[in-house]
Amino acid sequence: MPAVTEPLALYIHWPFCAAKCPYCDFNSHVRDRVDETRFRAALRRELAHEAARVGRRPLASIFFGGGTPSLMSPDTVAALIEDARTHFDMAEDIEITLEANPTSVESAKLRAFREAGVNRASLGVQSLEEEALRFLGRRHDTAQAIAALEAARAIFPRLSFDLIYARPGQAESAWRAELRRALALAADHLSLYQLTIEPGTQFATLHARGAFALPEGDDAARLYLATAEEAARFGLAAYEVSNYAKPGAESRHNLAYWRYGDYLGIGAGAHQRLLRDGTMIATRRHRAPEEWAARVERDGHAAVEEEHLAPAERAREALLMGLRLTEGIDPARIEARSGLPFATTVDPAMLAALIDEDYLVWTQAGRLRATEEGILRLDALLPVLLR
Repeated sequence: MPAVTEPLALYIHWPFCAAKCPYCDFNSHVRDRVDETRFRAALRRELAHEAARVGRRPLASIFFGGGTPSLMSPDTVAALIEDARTHFDMAEDIEITLEANPTSVESAKLRAFREAGVNRASLGVQSLEEEALRFLGRRHDTAQAIAALEAARAIFPRLSFDLIYARPGQAESAWRAELRRALALAADHLSLYQLTIEPGTQFATLHARGAFALPEGDDAARLYLATAEEAARFGLAAYEVSNYAKPGAESRHNLAYWRYGDYLGIGAGAHQRLLRDGTMIATRRHRAPEEWAARVERDGHAAVEEEHLAPAERAREALLMGLRLTEGIDPARIEARSGLPFATTVDPAMLAALIDEDYLVWTQAGRLRATEEGILRLDALLPVLLR
């Protein structure tokens, strides 16, 4: 299939947060005051610049991420959605997601975001336990989280929420109870994140001092496996390593990443991948919000790096992303996106060994996917599988 016929996914980054969570290494920034008029104009200008470069293409999804995009005004969100409608051919069933935190301030704006055109909310709940929320540095409490889930459930056709597991001292029984409570409130889509120590974060400093320890190895694996069992009680199945959904409720936007599709990334620090004339172009934008805005105002964009990815690198990226999916990878898709025969992208002896050891399997549909055991060891398998 020619790449130009494939629909685009559009990511729009709002880099500002009310506070920096101690575990977070995302491109997020805390400011006493944000000139939203300036940043809205810059986002609209950079979107127009990229749209002119790629031409009029189908658009399947828009994702407002951050940072905390629910700190934007609904008018800003509406303007960006309308711009996307002007520049691209929006799918009739386009998925438009906005991330929000369950604070009372942000929850009060949910209906206005729906009226702006958002049809899928993604709530950063992270936990329904008070002690865990305090440990994670969250600005909401359990009551606010529940109220936000209930409000979003009533407002948006589709709803997702995030939870963090493998927290210090977390017991499997308590985790199962927390999952059941959350899924009973919002059982469409769950994004699950294992708490890890990222360099440069406040948790990295505290962990190095021995302030806390995290479940590891078999203990973390038991919590992960318990998630799938509890999600299944509510009709959700894993479709990616860390994502569970009812049939049809999968995140179409994130599937574009995992299936190695084309996507635009607008805003400070945003990344994008576009296949043009047989070449995959990887773009990265300036991370600092004020410098990003200044560059957009001057040049129409703030791209600081554009790399033409070699075929081997494209195949590697496609495999790294695709094997995270329960559906696995289609070798023909890898070949179309990388320009290389699939057989040349993996070590054949290692592939055979991983299949023999029941970490990978070929499906009847001719796709290569990781087994349940393989999913648990994916980080270790991929480096030895790839050439």
